[in-house]
Amino acid sequence: MNISVVIPLLNESESLPELHDWIKRVCNQHALSYEIIFIDDGSNDGSWETITTLKASDANVKGIKFRRNYGKSAALNVGFAAASGDVVITMDADLQDSPDEILGLYKKITEEKFDLVSGWKKKRYDNALTKNIPSKLFNFATQSMSGIKLHDFNCGLKAYRSDVVKNIEVYGEMHRYIPVIAKWAGFRKIGEQVVEHRARKYGTTKFGLERFVNGFLDLLTIFFMGKFGKRPMHFFGVMGTLSFLIGFVATVFLIWEKVFNYTAHSRNLVEKPSFYIALTLLVIGVILFIAGFLGELISRNGGERNAYNISQRLGLDA
Repeated sequence: MNISVVIPLLNESESLPELHDWIKRVCNQHALSYEIIFIDDGSNDGSWETITTLKASDANVKGIKFRRNYGKSAALNVGFAAASGDVVITMDADLQDSPDEILGLYKKITEEKFDLVSGWKKKRYDNALTKNIPSKLFNFATQSMSGIKLHDFNCGLKAYRSDVVKNIEVYGEMHRYIPVIAKWAGFRKIGEQVVEHRARKYGTTKFGLERFVNGFLDLLTIFFMGKFGKRPMHFFGVMGTLSFLIGFVATVFLIWEKVFNYTAHSRNLVEKPSFYIALTLLVIGVILFIAGFLGELISRNGGERNAYNISQRLGLDA
């Protein structure tokens, strides 16, 4: 199969038939074998019934339904696991991403040998204050921290080689930083392509301002996990060693002062702020060491991070 189109959605029943017909038309026009995987992230507007109807008329349609809303990252993670195409393309279900971009993204992967190609919505139809300006700030921060030169990390329209999506894990709200996750996983050839951004035709946006706070926290998590996820002792151990050594040296100095420089002032050792500072540093050092050991145990023995309560599947092996 040439292409798997993975589409996470929440309450997008109005747009699904038009989106399906558009994708089908593009793939047939360019003789691309394909599957469309809809992941219903707990919709309550009849989206699953629409997917069921589409499946009945088109064997290339597959569907996964969550019993409740888990978020876009969870939907993408399950969609990636289910995809069987050589190239996996993700897009949003609200018709703001154009299926006409599929061929260009496909060729970027197959002919130019990119591991991942991210769309760049150079001209946007979103609200400047609530979406465009904050997005630019986050894109700049992510570029600076990751070294990946992309203009639009959060664009839902992306293309991947199959082995990329099979070797990364997306959880929490990490879908914004899939290029960063892919880079940490060893996939270095990451590019972008200018894509069309369309005004929303149906429904309303499902994301609020809180996503920017969550996005920044997720960015910090990404970089910590990328550098220290498999060796947490290298982080906690270094910090613990520094804290313990400073506290130990301070304690030795206080003892030396008490024993060899005995004065009326040094008698009240426990009344000195330096005593409590040294004690705190020693305790923090021990705690960080314990955290490092626990992190090592978890990283070597942890099970699967993601577990989803999936109620139904269409056209997929159980």
